[in-house]
Amino acid sequence: MIRTKTWRGACAGALSVRGVLVFGLPAVWLVAATVWELACPFASHGGMAPRFVTCAAFLALVAYLLTSVRLGPVRELRRVREVARAAQQVLLRPLPPRLDGLAVAAGQLSVSRGATVGGDLYEAVATAGGVRVVIGDVRGHGLAAIGAVAALLGSFREAAHDEADLAGVMRRLERALQRHLRERSRSEHPSVSSTDPDSPLAEEFVTVLLLEIHEDGEVLALNCGHPWPYRLRESAEPLAGGDPLPPLGPFPLPDGLSAHRCTHLLPGDTLVLHTDGAEDARNADGTFFCLRTALTEAAAAGSPVSPAVVVRRVHTALLRHTGGRLTDDVALLVLRKDRSRSPAAPGDQEPRRLRAEPSHR
Repeated sequence: MIRTKTWRGACAGALSVRGVLVFGLPAVWLVAATVWELACPFASHGGMAPRFVTCAAFLALVAYLLTSVRLGPVRELRRVREVARAAQQVLLRPLPPRLDGLAVAAGQLSVSRGATVGGDLYEAVATAGGVRVVIGDVRGHGLAAIGAVAALLGSFREAAHDEADLAGVMRRLERALQRHLRERSRSEHPSVSSTDPDSPLAEEFVTVLLLEIHEDGEVLALNCGHPWPYRLRESAEPLAGGDPLPPLGPFPLPDGLSAHRCTHLLPGDTLVLHTDGAEDARNADGTFFCLRTALTEAAAAGSPVSPAVVVRRVHTALLRHTGGRLTDDVALLVLRKDRSRSPAAPGDQEPRRLRAEPSHR
């Protein structure tokens, strides 16, 4: 207790000294300049020296006050941005560059200025059953969708380790979304139930794609309304995984829910997961952005394909196409299989020889 009081006293003393320096010195300077002006009026003396001193005093005071007024909000804004950046990195945390034999990179472009998190979500974790990956898109974009993103990511990070299959993970995500919508309904619309068809939240939904990548390269998928990924080899090939289920939210998941085989990755193969903001982006003429072409060009930039380079090149091409004016959040998650020993699936081509690369790629 004594140490606490001593620390508080020291802080109070420091603040009082700072207050004297910030406000006391300018006040003393202003009083001195005023007294000089009153005691030595321009009519009682000649020369430019007194006038120069008086003008310099007032100019220095005005400059100091203007600088203090400007720098105070700038420092506060800088602190707020640092806190926001830290919070966003906790929510949509950076993925490790390597994850259980996979090279990984991800990135997001948010519609909200100054934000790195919007209505898109992604995560990848190594589990006993393989690497489990989620990517999703909350209805709407920007800061208003962050609550649903937080609920789903928190649920996935637990369920990915706890559930035996992807169906169990998806059901956990559905329950997390329903809880979030109920809590949001009670907060924003207390007189209307979240299950009421007339509720403003009755049409809220989230598209979700779950993948499970096994050590032998087999990829299982469970898709609720999300775009299918691309596979990069010599070019970008869209994966045809069949008709997806409806998005989470408006309709309950079916009883017989099970994942199915999506593809088989060979060493060097790269998967690109994305949200629909990439393929729906348009330029000023209304032309859609061709994600497949951008991915093919990014894949041709080097061998083996660098996931980080793919994300950077696609983001650059997309911003160039739209002139920097996005209408929806865009997320990309890129995974490259690096294991050199993997049984080839029937019909798959022989893997090309890989060069050694730094671990940060």
